[in-house]
Amino acid sequence: VSHSIPACIGSMTINGKQLDNESPVSIFAVNKCYETVQDGTFFDGSGFAALVREGYKVRSDVNITLEFRTTAVHGVLLGVSSTKVDAIGLEIVHGKVLFHVNNGAGRITATYEPRGTNSLCDGKWHKLQANKSKHHISLIIDGNLVHTDNPYVQSTSADTNNPIYVGGYPADVKQNCLTSKSSFRGCLRNLVLTKGQHTELFDFSRAFDLRGVFPHSCPGAEH
Repeated sequence: VSHSIPACIGSMTINGKQLDNESPVSIFAVNKCYETVQDGTFFDGSGFAALVREGYKVRSDVNITLEFRTTAVHGVLLGVSSTKVDAIGLEIVHGKVLFHVNNGAGRITATYEPRGTNSLCDGKWHKLQANKSKHHISLIIDGNLVHTDNPYVQSTSADTNNPIYVGGYPADVKQNCLTSKSSFRGCLRNLVLTKGQHTELFDFSRAFDLRGVFPHSCPGAEH
C-alpha cells in the first residue's frame, strides 16, 4: 500500500503509553478530525491536488462533473495545460464560474454568473458540469446551462499533456486557461472526467502530489 489511509485515528497507545498527538516530531498532510463530517475532500486554500502524473490528454472532447462547497469568491477548480497554448481551465472569479478552453487558436470562455455575488459561495453544495465537444463548450451549474460561441471552428482538439491540477497549481507550473492563482478553499467531491465511453472517478487520496488537501474528510461547517 503506497497511499495513506483516509481516516481519523485517536487514542493510540504503545506498550500502555498514550502517544502525544498534539506535539509530533514531524507532520505531513494530517489535519484535525471534525465533530461533524461530510463526504468530500477539504482544500485549505494553500495548495492543490495533482492527478495523472503522465499527463491527461483532453483532445477533442471531455465532460467534467464535480460538486463544490465554498465561502470564498475566488479559487481555481481545475486546470489541464500543455507546453503550448492548448489547455482547459475551471475557476471561480468574483463569485462567477468560468470554463476556459484553448484548442490552439485562442481561448474561449463560458461564464456562469449567478444572481447574487455570493450565491454560489454560500457554503452549500453546488453541482457543476463542464463539457467540451470539439469546438463547442458549455457549462451547467445546478441545472442552469450556459454556452458560448466559438469563432475558431476549425480548431477542435486541446492537445494537453500535463497533469490535472485541482484546487490550485504549483508556482512554477504554467496554466494557459486559468486567470486566477488563488487556491480553492472549501470542499470538492465526485470529480468525474468522461471521454466517449470511458468514465473515470478520481480519488484524491491517490493523487501523486497533495498540498493543503485532505481527502475523504470535509468539515460539516466552516470554522
